[in-house]
Amino acid sequence: MALPTDGPPAGVLLVDKPAGPTSHDVVARARKALGVRRVGHAGTLDPFATGLLLLCVGPATRLVRYLHLLDKRYAATLRLGQETSTHDPEGEPVARSEAWRDVDAGRLREVLRAFEGEIEQVPPVYSAVRVGGARAHRLARSGTDVELEARPARVASLRLASFQPPDAEVEAVVGTGTYVRALARDVGRALGCGAHLVALRRTAIGPFEVADALPLESLRRLDSGEVTASPSWCPPARALDWLPSRELSAGELERVRHGAAIPAGGAEYEGTPDRPVALLAGGELVAVAEAAGGNLQPRTVLPDA
Repeated sequence: MALPTDGPPAGVLLVDKPAGPTSHDVVARARKALGVRRVGHAGTLDPFATGLLLLCVGPATRLVRYLHLLDKRYAATLRLGQETSTHDPEGEPVARSEAWRDVDAGRLREVLRAFEGEIEQVPPVYSAVRVGGARAHRLARSGTDVELEARPARVASLRLASFQPPDAEVEAVVGTGTYVRALARDVGRALGCGAHLVALRRTAIGPFEVADALPLESLRRLDSGEVTASPSWCPPARALDWLPSRELSAGELERVRHGAAIPAGGAEYEGTPDRPVALLAGGELVAVAEAAGGNLQPRTVLPDA
């Protein structure tokens, strides 16, 4: 049966994903619970992983590209001494070593620090990276040999929280497109003993904290009105309140609604692709713009409610 299209207003819903379901499963659950067709997420979590998913609902699906700019924070548990095909607990063991017995906390911290900053990272073969138009994980599962090239990645911080050999609990803050599974693999190789993730929890995305998220199970029992009234629901303006913002005059509002540029009106509004500007009217998000020749050019315009 087709879902109604007049569901809740546009917004971003914070959900705490348990282990087991895929990110797509969570999106499907939200569509059913909220009675709205357009739901997307800002950053996949693997089935074994838990934690924060940002679900963009209705016209707010247009905001996914901006939420992808935010760093993600994880609590990860690495198990030294074994590498797996997927670099996580769902894969088959491909290498084992007892050399983990010689690793101490000091050596581990030294190796973790070496991975901080701008790095080159080879994505996991079992990932959604496209190879010749096909997803790498589908090729790998079909038995095709997959060769992926290293690509730029950013690790803002990588810190040892506790070490009870062979398990190391690590706190990681990474940029979009950085695979924590691949970090576990590479840290294990640098230590000379191999490693894989046995647990991963996303604890934050930029200013959004998993402590404020709605447990997935709650979507079974709350109606759409209760969801949008909960602290886990962010209207578009609040979802982007970490961006520079500017209130529009009546004349500017009309221009922006039609996608026309307006004068930037000050250096503080000179946004960039990595730091756009939220344009507001009465505190509500109207559009997101980028600086262009002294103007603010709308790149994403929300429908007029």
